[in-house]
Amino acid sequence: MATVEQTNTESELKIVEDATCTFCGCVCDDINLHVDGHSIVKAQNACVLGKAWFLNHDIEERPACLINGHPASTAEGITEAARILASARYPITYGLSDTTAESQRVAVSIVDWIGGLVDTTTSVCHGPTGMAFQGVGEVTATLGEVRHRGDMIIFWGSNPAESHPRHFARYSLMPKGQFLPNGRKDRTCVIVDVRKTKSAKAADIFLQIKPRRDFEALWTLRALARDIELDPEKVLDETGIELSVWQDLMDRMKASKFGAIFFGMGVTMTRGKHANSEALLALTRDMNKYTRFICKPNRGHGNVTGADNVVTWRTGYPFGVNLTRGYPRFNPGEYTASDVLARGEADAAMIIASDPMANFSQPAREHLKSIPYVALDPKETPTTRHAAVAFNVATYGINVPGTVYRMDDVPIPLRPAFESPFPSDLEVLKGIEKEVRRLKGIIPSV
Repeated sequence: MATVEQTNTESELKIVEDATCTFCGCVCDDINLHVDGHSIVKAQNACVLGKAWFLNHDIEERPACLINGHPASTAEGITEAARILASARYPITYGLSDTTAESQRVAVSIVDWIGGLVDTTTSVCHGPTGMAFQGVGEVTATLGEVRHRGDMIIFWGSNPAESHPRHFARYSLMPKGQFLPNGRKDRTCVIVDVRKTKSAKAADIFLQIKPRRDFEALWTLRALARDIELDPEKVLDETGIELSVWQDLMDRMKASKFGAIFFGMGVTMTRGKHANSEALLALTRDMNKYTRFICKPNRGHGNVTGADNVVTWRTGYPFGVNLTRGYPRFNPGEYTASDVLARGEADAAMIIASDPMANFSQPAREHLKSIPYVALDPKETPTTRHAAVAFNVATYGINVPGTVYRMDDVPIPLRPAFESPFPSDLEVLKGIEKEVRRLKGIIPSV
């Protein structure tokens, strides 16, 4: 069994074996970190993104807390943060994708106590997929099953060569599996996209469809799966691909033993949105009439899948949940953070491990800037600079232990490299929850 920590007494170099990288949704848990004091000098097995995540991590010399731009103690910050949230009429909590499942659980509890709204970064990436799950369902599997069984791998609207560099090598294309002893030679890779990405170089078949025509392409495959006759000219005009090419792909899909479709924001953030995701999930369900087929979204942030899981098992819904009436209500567009802010409805906010000031719409950013809000982040960002209370917290996975969820919904433990002088967001959130309950007159449970 691998040793979590080994120390070389001559060089004082600590090696943390099987550490977990939380940069992207692959959550690779086979990273060997070489730690010298408060610096990581080597990240063995990590991809280029993972190495940048680990090797560029340093402890910034700044206050643990700022209140209206002035240094304060963490305790003072907790008191002020709780006051802002407890006195608000419509507070929102947003982010959660780059922190541990334990912190996410406490954050949802705070939202429940104050009667607010909780939303995650899912609402601006794979939110349409979360909606589609409820309408169609999901045929799923772990990445381990894909590694050992997947002989037909399809990437749709996804570019893992740049967004998830180890996806090919560790899970989907290159590894030799229990039932695929020859690895890549035993697999067929298909990539469907509106442009030729770097991932296309790895494909056996690359299909470049017309932009904004994912729904039509997916519905064409659904029709072929059911042996429905189609008009070749109309298919070419609607999708940009000849019917014979789609028929060849369907024949290959039916002939496979275990197929897997991985899809990205090229599906969810284009024309059709949740209808595209529904079509993809329905196609996967259709294929199980002929063979085993599964479908998974390629998630971006390290624990955005965990945010979906935690918010779901706490409220029944994955994101955009309103708890102002004392029970959960779900309505994307009405209860998602970017929309609530753009309409000027929220009067306070708590932003956890995300940077809406850098990526929300101008109206949403302007309103967020006009209201008091609390921000928790390990780095200084545009969001922390404008916060009424800004906590500088330790980085999960590097300084803080806990649990994260891989993109296939498998929980993975974290093995931190070294401690941080700053508190974890879990500690801060627990302090805020305790103070909120005191202000609200809620007696702690025994």
